[in-house]
Amino acid sequence: MQHLKAPRNLRGSTSVKKPDRKLRLIDRLRLRFSTSRMVDGLLIDVWNNDSQSLNRIEEALRLIKHRDALHYSRVVSNLDRIWVLLLPDAAAHYDRSQNACVMDERFVLLESTTLERIASTIVHEATHARLERWGMLYDEKKRPRIEAICLRRELNFLAGLPDSEPLQEEIKSTLEWCAGDHDFFSDENFQQREEQGQFETLRYLGTPNWLINFLMRLVQRRRERWLRATSAGK
Repeated sequence: MQHLKAPRNLRGSTSVKKPDRKLRLIDRLRLRFSTSRMVDGLLIDVWNNDSQSLNRIEEALRLIKHRDALHYSRVVSNLDRIWVLLLPDAAAHYDRSQNACVMDERFVLLESTTLERIASTIVHEATHARLERWGMLYDEKKRPRIEAICLRRELNFLAGLPDSEPLQEEIKSTLEWCAGDHDFFSDENFQQREEQGQFETLRYLGTPNWLINFLMRLVQRRRERWLRATSAGK
């Protein structure tokens, strides 16, 4: 998924978008052809009509509700929807244009992805939504701090779940890593991960290699032109 290797997949990697609520045309089309289910006022959408994804999300929400009423109330009050589709750059992220926890279909359906992991992911992204309501936008310099807050919310939730120690240790490791001095959260690296993830998504969809290679060359040329223009402007 990413060029820079984090100790775990940072599921809270938020889309870098302007803070408005206008849906892009592609998102409106996706939602129109998605299958939806309402759970306690929270919409669950899956773009490919996959009942297994719907069921797994609903089961994860049920887990949060039965284990931690406070976290569940924050999820349903801070998010409008949970949407499962194909994400190029993360297992999940918060999308402010839809006020949604958006999750990658491959992550949700992966056999090793437990319900506890899906549930903690939802808690993580709901925390992003809550922070944005308080005016803490996902600006480049604030990202490590914001991710740390969301990771701690995950830990708080998981502390009440039995047999969740391995996942807790994974999150603690990522929390320590977030405090380090690196540029994983820079705009440039976000863009690189998204570009690489788009090619991986095309492969997942069965796109011919010749077309992927052609698109990769186009992207590389565009990046080279941008770098030359940036250097000339200095």
